[in-house]
Amino acid sequence: MANLATLEKLPLSFLPSFLRELIDYDYKFPVERAAIDAELTTLNSLSPAQIDDWFRAFSQLSLSSKLEHLDWINQPAQFLEQESAHLWTTGQQDAFRVAATAYGDRVRAAVPVSEIQVRRLGIAIIGQGVASNDAPLFRNLRAHGTFFGQVNPERGLDLLLAAVEARAQAHPVPYGHWYIDGGQANAHSSQLTCVSYAALEPVRSALLNYMKKEIQRPGMGPEALRSDLARLSPADVGLDKADDEVLGRFQLKLLTEGSGTQIFSTTFAQWTAREALRRAQPLTLLVRFAPRQRQRPMNELLSSAQGNLDLDFPGSLVDADMGAYYQWINQQRLPGAEQSSFLAWFEGHNQALAIGPTLPRGTESNSPFDLGKLLTLALS
Repeated sequence: MANLATLEKLPLSFLPSFLRELIDYDYKFPVERAAIDAELTTLNSLSPAQIDDWFRAFSQLSLSSKLEHLDWINQPAQFLEQESAHLWTTGQQDAFRVAATAYGDRVRAAVPVSEIQVRRLGIAIIGQGVASNDAPLFRNLRAHGTFFGQVNPERGLDLLLAAVEARAQAHPVPYGHWYIDGGQANAHSSQLTCVSYAALEPVRSALLNYMKKEIQRPGMGPEALRSDLARLSPADVGLDKADDEVLGRFQLKLLTEGSGTQIFSTTFAQWTAREALRRAQPLTLLVRFAPRQRQRPMNELLSSAQGNLDLDFPGSLVDADMGAYYQWINQQRLPGAEQSSFLAWFEGHNQALAIGPTLPRGTESNSPFDLGKLLTLALS
């Protein structure tokens, strides 16, 4: 209500997208709430002339009378779906994209970037259950760090998880330290925000049952299914009893907006890491990839019956190797990227790659290290 006068000045082609973010404000991470607060502060500070200048490109977009009469206040997501289709069919999609990019650049320029408490750290553990591998790993990451071929794998997971827990204790920040597991999560400190594929099995089964029923309905296509999934609430899939509503909503979006997150553990881990970095911007993120099931016909994949899954260990390693690269890329998009550190390890084996401000790039080392020392080296 305090910002109503400012919101009333914004053009209809823009306002519903902002309302959609405001509606979910209470279920967003602290970093996201701070960004919305800063954006509102910036908009409130603009003069009428500046408002006209900032939103001129949006105001010049032509919307249909049907869009104007939609209940865009209470249902902004549905409005945005129809607006996108309208802009596409009327050839205005590029103009909207240019306007949105220019607006985002202006907001970012007006809001100072906050310094983070500690150097950001990302850890990717790949290849769980793979006995041997002859193909070179971390090929996309090697140009950015040092490959270590004589790493002692003993107690590797315990050492890395302990290091993450120590950072969480030393720098307590809500949703600042994450542990994502593509399988069953190991015992961990309550100070870590944990999301695991195994823990969400009942939710995934409920969602797959829902999708299977919806697909069988006459006239149901992918766009309609996506719209239906977007309308689901945590209670619809058994997430309403979660102690943490913010995390519960986050997990619901992982499973309803991610493609394949309900079926493939490697996709789940990769997408969860992407969204955690994009939305929560954690100081520490440990992602452990687990073996996924093999590709099967879609009807079988959508079945909630688990049975004895045929796991694809070599294929999962390939997926996880690429997932580690994507994790590093997404980490580099956050503030403090030039000082951030990253460690990727082939679980149970002696191969790892470390990236840090003091580590040489594109090199290899045969010096013996355990993972604890290697992590210290990456953070030095």
